[in-house]
Amino acid sequence: MNNLEKVLPEHAEFAAVIRNAKPYRRLDFSAGNLDLLERDFSETAVFSNYIFEEMLSENTFIGIGGYDENRVIYRHRKHFTAEEEKPRSIHLGTDIWAEAGEAIYAPLDGIVHSFAFNDHYGDYGPTIILSHELQGLKFFTLYGHLSLVSLDGLYEGKSISAGEKFASIGSYPENGDWPPHLHFQIIGDIGAYSGDFPGVSSIQDREHYLSICPDPNLILRINENGVI
Repeated sequence: MNNLEKVLPEHAEFAAVIRNAKPYRRLDFSAGNLDLLERDFSETAVFSNYIFEEMLSENTFIGIGGYDENRVIYRHRKHFTAEEEKPRSIHLGTDIWAEAGEAIYAPLDGIVHSFAFNDHYGDYGPTIILSHELQGLKFFTLYGHLSLVSLDGLYEGKSISAGEKFASIGSYPENGDWPPHLHFQIIGDIGAYSGDFPGVSSIQDREHYLSICPDPNLILRINENGVI
């Protein structure tokens, strides 16, 4: 257990990152989902329709999941397969699948560490990284696939209060050309990264990245009983 995995559960309460009354449904993007192997989702509109109309039952649920999931959906995106010897497929954050424009709130007090428009097919699109401190321990939260307007008025060092709306989910193609969702990730050691950080690792690097990117549900605290 690393320090974050000890400190985060001890925090009394985090503000909800997404405030929506719809129930959650866990989505599977591993090889266990045969649709991903048998159908072509290289077109974002087709992929988005599959998620919201089929997986989320005509948008009556919010989708969630993905931490430490070995995903097959990246096979259609060269952003993750460029390194042939170490293609990336292990998801390091939690995805929350909701409509574009859905508001995003800070789970705890922080400051803007960095932000960027990672404008490549399959990348994060607009991205914000917040810096936090609990019990003297510094760590970071990353928010990817945002709307471009989420970056308006930002500057490094800007204070963001717990529960403050500071961003929204983006639409494709500006969000990295993905069906609308939030990529939420905890980062213990950000190194020299600014406005970006790996959200998917190779199988070979899995243990290293999971050691510095613990389960986002330590903050989200979405009870398994509330996920269908």
